[in-house]
Amino acid sequence: MEPKSAEIAEAVKRILETIPPGVTLVAAAKGRTVEEVEAALQAGVTHVGHNYVQEAQPIIQVLGDRATWHMIGHLQRNKAKLAARVFDMIETVDSLRLAQAIERHCMLLGVTMSVLVEINSGREPSKTGVFPEEVDDLVAAIADMEHVRVMGLMTMGPRFGDPEDARPYFQQTRETFERILSMNLANVTMRYLSMGMTNSYQVAIEEGANIVRIGTKIFG
Repeated sequence: MEPKSAEIAEAVKRILETIPPGVTLVAAAKGRTVEEVEAALQAGVTHVGHNYVQEAQPIIQVLGDRATWHMIGHLQRNKAKLAARVFDMIETVDSLRLAQAIERHCMLLGVTMSVLVEINSGREPSKTGVFPEEVDDLVAAIADMEHVRVMGLMTMGPRFGDPEDARPYFQQTRETFERILSMNLANVTMRYLSMGMTNSYQVAIEEGANIVRIGTKIFG
């Protein structure tokens, strides 16, 4: 095993030991090579996330059936057609217009796309996502679509700093998740709460995350 692959394998093993049953590790593979992603898969990773559709496409072409592929970066509407073809889940739906674009392309492909609605829990101007008070209307609108299925919520939280600073944002997102769950909307399956990255995933899990997106801690 190459030195880099061995390091990735050891990192994956350590992380999987810290994640309780029922929590899915998504390896955030922005900027990574096919070989690096393959090393993570060989070590036990089953879900891989990408920030950019065109960067992900050649990796998915090589490794496609070996993982479930998540779009975890901001998705522009003009990339929705390609995203509908290559990803299994889009975690970053943050507008009705984007959802409509995904619906249109999935209809033409004859597929249904699982999506998470992205919440800007910290109300940060530099981040995408809808504010918590806007989520209900967006989820209800997507629920009427035939080829897009809301499966839960996603939030970024602060990327750096004290992980405890992220806790209130995760708590608020969990509360929003539970509120939508209690609405029992048709065609909405509130199953996934995607929160936490390398710096904050353990706090996120404490606050109810069952998907964590980890890149640096895996790949260095």
